Amino acid sequence: MAKPTTQKTAQKTSEKTIDFGFENIPEAEKVQRVKGVFNAVASNYDLMNDAMSVGIHRVWKNMVMAKLNPQPGEILLDVAGGTGDLARRFIRAADDVRLRRGGDPASAIICDINDEMLLAGVDAKKDAGLALSRVCGNAEALPFEDNQFDVVTIAFGIRNVTDRDQALREFYRVLKPGGRLGVLEFSTPPTEWLRKFYDAYSFAVIPRLGQVLVNDRDSYQYLVESIRRFPRQEAFADMVKAAGFSQVKWVDYSGGIAALHTGWKI
Repeated sequence: MAKPTTQKTAQKTSEKTIDFGFENIPEAEKVQRVKGVFNAVASNYDLMNDAMSVGIHRVWKNMVMAKLNPQPGEILLDVAGGTGDLARRFIRAADDVRLRRGGDPASAIICDINDEMLLAGVDAKKDAGLALSRVCGNAEALPFEDNQFDVVTIAFGIRNVTDRDQALREFYRVLKPGGRLGVLEFSTPPTEWLRKFYDAYSFAVIPRLGQVLVNDRDSYQYLVESIRRFPRQEAFADMVKAAGFSQVKWVDYSGGIAALHTGWKI
């Protein structure tokens, strides 16, 4: 006779799991696990970004601004914006246009689930003169009304979200009609030799940099693994379309090491 399934076993079998690096963990645990990673790296986040990418992430972010074309008076929501790197670029790019054509200053809200990242980004000198504010909130349940923002961005954050489809639907909800989305994320180079080189570099070098520079190998091991588990460019584009966005496109940066996905709320 077969043994009856206990309630505990049934619960364990039906529990949904999600990737956390190369681990599969219960969905309910991911938010806290990700928070733990970013609490650990917050104070050295910008330093490690420069070290891991040899400063190229700054070039990628400038290319994002060129693609999104910030305009005077626009309001940006930068989700998982942490230290404010992208939000500041947005406001300054819009101000460059305003100096030539006139109009109102642009503004930005940084929304991040991790309060330590928000605090690490506060810099009176960098923020001076910028209409910049910070809100602690979850990408899957943004604390904003519908149709509020001209642009929504998320840079190197969507792969850490538990329910990416729900987050994309939230981005669509808070955008104004005619608003645009920009998702910058590490991706998969389509060229085999570059993919092999990038894998070798990522796993051999980045965790060691974390250990040497900030005494934290584990957090950067997770970050490298999370990149490998993230959907490839075409698959992620399909997710953006499914959330309601139109004219969805992507452009590879540095041979596909990173990719920018864009879409419009029509």
